[in-house]
Amino acid sequence: MWRYILRRIVYLAPVFIGISFFVFFMLHMTPGDPAKMILGDTATEENVQLLRAEMGLNDPFLVQYWRYIKNAVRGDIGKSYITKSSVAREVSQAFPATVKLALFSITIAIFVGVPLGIISAIRQYSLLDNIAMGFALIGISMPVFWLGLLLILFFCVKLGWFPASGFDTLKQMILPAVTLSTPSLAIISRISRSSMLEVIRQDYIRTARAKGQAELRVIWDHALGNALIPIVTIVGLQFGGLLEGAVVTEAVFAVPGIGSLLVEAIKTRDYPMVLGGVLFIGIVFSLVNLAVDVLYAYIDPRIKAQYQSP
Repeated sequence: MWRYILRRIVYLAPVFIGISFFVFFMLHMTPGDPAKMILGDTATEENVQLLRAEMGLNDPFLVQYWRYIKNAVRGDIGKSYITKSSVAREVSQAFPATVKLALFSITIAIFVGVPLGIISAIRQYSLLDNIAMGFALIGISMPVFWLGLLLILFFCVKLGWFPASGFDTLKQMILPAVTLSTPSLAIISRISRSSMLEVIRQDYIRTARAKGQAELRVIWDHALGNALIPIVTIVGLQFGGLLEGAVVTEAVFAVPGIGSLLVEAIKTRDYPMVLGGVLFIGIVFSLVNLAVDVLYAYIDPRIKAQYQSP
């Protein structure tokens, strides 16, 4: 198991290099001059060129990228063009709010989506199943930013139950978390339903029922454990996706996380900040996937046996 984990960690290195190269290339091709953004429209061309030379923006793309990678290996992922502060420090200060939002959202998605999917599978084609899967389809199709604006309009403007911005109190966290969790909840419920439907049709489930075991025990002891692998997979992917989706949600609800930080950095062409934020999200996403792979071994003994085989 430990050999497998170490091997996967080593494999993360080329993933990070690929992410950094792609984002660096996209930023390099993006229209706009960071030097002009910093100096303003009234700056002379001479001052702009001097600042570009000072920032190394006149160097070829590969030279700039190689310099960035060398500094990143030493733990320096650059300084913000706008605030002049360390990107790593600003990202680490904003990251807790994003993690809190993502954890709150995935908790809602799991504790609502998984039971909803299981009940829909047990009562397949019933009215409850049709209503649940109909709402799941709407949740998957609905854009997060549009849902967030609707929730603000109804619960904040019309009813006045919740604040429209902020992220300090539980009351301020509810609407952003519900907004962000809705697509994940819909996907998790559909996957849970499909996985459970596949399991409850197996012979060992029919055998357990034939022995006279209670239906709740059949579902809990025999069916759920074998249906968990696809559910755990989608939960891990959705948690990583929530970190990315938080960019839009944080912008709508003014949550002071990485999403808001990235939006402002994109507006001001603050390339080091954009690159640092995306890299940080990519690292967390990769580590979550690694944790999900390791979790498989504790859910399914067959996978643990594969890890332990020479």
